[in-house]
Amino acid sequence: MFLGTYTPKLDDKGRLTLPAKYRDALAGGLMVTKGQDHSLAVYPREEFETLARRAAAASRSNPEARAFVRALAAGADEQRPDAQGRITLSPGHRRYAGLTKDCVVVGSVDFLEIWDAQAWNAYSDENEEAYSQARSDSLSEIL
Repeated sequence: MFLGTYTPKLDDKGRLTLPAKYRDALAGGLMVTKGQDHSLAVYPREEFETLARRAAAASRSNPEARAFVRALAAGADEQRPDAQGRITLSPGHRRYAGLTKDCVVVGSVDFLEIWDAQAWNAYSDENEEAYSQARSDSLSEIL
């Protein structure tokens, strides 16, 4: 499972060092794609394949499903971390997520999210109260 919050720096070549505790799980290859809320999603290759096949099985007559599949697939970039555990984020991915030097890598159970540090702080501040006040009836799919 991918858990925790980490604050790596993006270097001048667009490389980001992944947290050391996740390198073994991602050593076999990973997929970087556009995530929700203008973050990037990093999946182990097998997990991404499962997600992509589930998404592709959705009805092609549903415009939202088509848009999701297109964004997921078109935004995907296969990566293998280098010996230092770095991946190179494409200019398009950096632009989509508004990444600057300071980044935040957040564990999201079955994948990682990469955020610009300022965007993550704003998102966290905005959603912290909702999390602390969450009721079980509004989270029925989770709890």
